Amino acid sequence: MQRIQAQVLIPGSGEPVEDASVLLDGARIAYAGPSSGAPRASEVTATYEVPVVMPGMWDTHAHFLGVTGLNLEDLVRIPPQVSTARAVKDAEAALMAGFTSIREAGGLGVHLARVIDEGTIRGPSVYAPGAIISQTGGHADLHAYPLAWMHGYAESGGFMHLADGVPECLKVVRAQLRLGAKVIKVCASGGVLSELDDPIHQQFSDEELRAIVGEANRAGRIVMAHCHGQPGIMAALKAGCHTIEHGSYLDEAAADMMLERGAILVPTRFVIERLVGAAKDSGLPDYAYRKAVDIADRHLEAMRLAVAKGVRIALGTDIATSGAESGVPWGMHGGEFPHLVEAGMTPLQAIESATANGPLTLGPEQAPPSGRLQEGLDADVIALARNPLDDVGILSHAANVTMVWKKGELVKNSPDQSSP
Repeated sequence: MQRIQAQVLIPGSGEPVEDASVLLDGARIAYAGPSSGAPRASEVTATYEVPVVMPGMWDTHAHFLGVTGLNLEDLVRIPPQVSTARAVKDAEAALMAGFTSIREAGGLGVHLARVIDEGTIRGPSVYAPGAIISQTGGHADLHAYPLAWMHGYAESGGFMHLADGVPECLKVVRAQLRLGAKVIKVCASGGVLSELDDPIHQQFSDEELRAIVGEANRAGRIVMAHCHGQPGIMAALKAGCHTIEHGSYLDEAAADMMLERGAILVPTRFVIERLVGAAKDSGLPDYAYRKAVDIADRHLEAMRLAVAKGVRIALGTDIATSGAESGVPWGMHGGEFPHLVEAGMTPLQAIESATANGPLTLGPEQAPPSGRLQEGLDADVIALARNPLDDVGILSHAANVTMVWKKGELVKNSPDQSSP
């Protein structure tokens, strides 16, 4: 059994506790709370004294793609062996930044999950959808490539699958379940990085969306819906999609429907800011840069509205690229926290979005017992050099995450590191 003694414990849901203890019994938490109430443990093998302890964090929207630029065509130009090698390092970078769980949004995650779980490589727990499902000409289509080539790419294990009509939608969902998908990802609106579609326009018909959600639900999976425009948001919610990704044109009606249906917003402000701010240095095509600029201000308004209305929010970054030169590299997931606070969240609420709210984005049948410091839950725990309730921006720097336990295993121990 391991004991962590902390000046401050942030439980993931609820108020912080001073002078606290956490006991880890194998892969589970045996106790978390005031030190005065901690049970006597006769078989403590190690004791650690830290300033702050909190649950391991979740990024609920990121892509293991192994590309270094922000051009979708890189997905098919880079050899898969190279992409996979990069993604292995990306997984480790996320874990060292304190993100012990990733809900992937399409990419290599469904395969990485397997080798991480078997202990072959080191990384967070990964809950992945396999490929992104798109209509022909939609957000996950490479518009400059021949259509027959795109179908061949999908059949060979590519990250983007096209489906048109209910029968094809059912088949492609089943194909992802066959790979081991824990969640299904669909594009319910146009996007920024895709060339010809409009982020505002709805993609997939109502009937197609209902078919996708119904097939996923029969297997106990929820559907995460890429949505920028209000028509796509409303269609996705009516079809039963569990999470709305991005939500750039969320309005009062959409926010009210999210509250009514218990849907979760994953706003990914981090990537919007990076697309606009670092575009010229990251290979972002001009058409994508123009679309990012067009939605940037509206996206922040939508976030503020969601926070004010009380819509449940989970942290997601849309990080998808490898290497610092990309401008949006793995390991920078904590960069979303200041944006959540800018939108009106308290630091404690922002932390909850990355802890207790994370497992909820997988739905009741797939959610693991994670995201909070509570007896019986997974021993995914991190220690920090300083208190993020005083400055949530410290979570933007992996060096401030001094210790990481994943399911009770200490995988990072660097107590002397910290960054401003």
